[in-house]
Amino acid sequence: MKQTSAPRSSGRRATGRGAQAAPADPTRDIAFDIVTGVIEHRRMLETSMENSPVARQAEPRDRAAAHRLGASVLRHMGTATEVLSPFLKKEPPEPVRAVLLIGVAQLLFLGTPVHAAVATSVALARRRGLAPFAGLVNAVLRRIAQKGDGCLDGLDQERLDVPPWLWASWGRMARPIAAALGTEPPLDLSMRPGCLPPPGGELLPNGTVRFAAGTRVTELPGFAEGAFWVQDAAASLPARLLDAKAGERVADLCAAPGGKTAQLALAGADVTAVERDPRRLERLGANLARLQLGDVVKVVQADATQWRPDAPLDAVLLDAPCSATGTVRRHPDALWIKRPRDLAALAAGQQALLKAAGDMLRPGGRLVYAVCSLQPEEGPACARAAEEMGLIADPFTPEELAFLPQAHTPEGWVRTHPGMWAEQGGMDGFFAARFRKG
Repeated sequence: MKQTSAPRSSGRRATGRGAQAAPADPTRDIAFDIVTGVIEHRRMLETSMENSPVARQAEPRDRAAAHRLGASVLRHMGTATEVLSPFLKKEPPEPVRAVLLIGVAQLLFLGTPVHAAVATSVALARRRGLAPFAGLVNAVLRRIAQKGDGCLDGLDQERLDVPPWLWASWGRMARPIAAALGTEPPLDLSMRPGCLPPPGGELLPNGTVRFAAGTRVTELPGFAEGAFWVQDAAASLPARLLDAKAGERVADLCAAPGGKTAQLALAGADVTAVERDPRRLERLGANLARLQLGDVVKVVQADATQWRPDAPLDAVLLDAPCSATGTVRRHPDALWIKRPRDLAALAAGQQALLKAAGDMLRPGGRLVYAVCSLQPEEGPACARAAEEMGLIADPFTPEELAFLPQAHTPEGWVRTHPGMWAEQGGMDGFFAARFRKG
């Protein structure tokens, strides 16, 4: 059984008759742009979608459907590639492969009726200048449809759908992580203190309110009034464990989209949110405004490695930019656009941020370092580097993690992964460690 990684681009697109100026099926056309953007150009799913000319003019429902279809292809790409293999005498051009992957995802993972999955895939090939391959698309998908779920017999889907280098890096966590990747994750909300949760949610042990996958947050009562914000259960832990007190001077570094900033501000801390990226800064501002915190939090556009407060801080929360492999349930593109060589540069950046964060603290001040990564280079290795910089480890106690004891490591760190709370729908992968300044 062969293992797969993201296919490499052939560098050329096939052409032929049948291309249309206006899209007849925006859902499949946007999904095609998503899939080719990820597997040919190694662009993030969201970036690929933003770059799609069709998506810019599509209705919100078509964009949502395309996002779901594109994400399904990426979640199951290894398995779909294995399914296609016996039906292909030679490797087709990458755009044709993208069409076939979209067809397989519809047939085997999304429950699309056979005639619709096949016909829309053939039409997609024709619209995208791949008319010479329309017959191949039709024949291959019909043969797969005839075999149905039998195509999946004997396949280790969990292993196939994770690139080998990631599987190896996750060690004993690999199987439970992979088991959680095949389904769309639920919607998690953090509540503003004193606000009632919308009806229909499940209250988790940490206080998160969880809704079924596909729930539209903007349609929940209380959204416009700022009663809650979207935040995965695991993502709520770092700010909670910083334990900011009323009146403390606290910085949230790399703060967008603002969920952790909101937690700190609603605890009564005097919060400065630092964000470098202009687009993410705009999103941060919009979220804080909806939560009625726009006049409470000081927002600064700056590189956190260069910014310094006007006086030493009581506490710093650093949720550092990382490979984001802990969020692959929500962002399956991370499986296919990241490479092992990316980790060294990311870890170097994280250590630079750790050094800067330590310099912002008063003596005795505390720092929580976190990454939404499953990679040891970005979690444990950086925590050890922080100690080498002179920061003093301040382990989390079992009592602080009584609601999630399996996330408490022997070192006193936090390690979550998508396989935790599996019966309730899982959670993102996070690493967190706490330090004090001597």
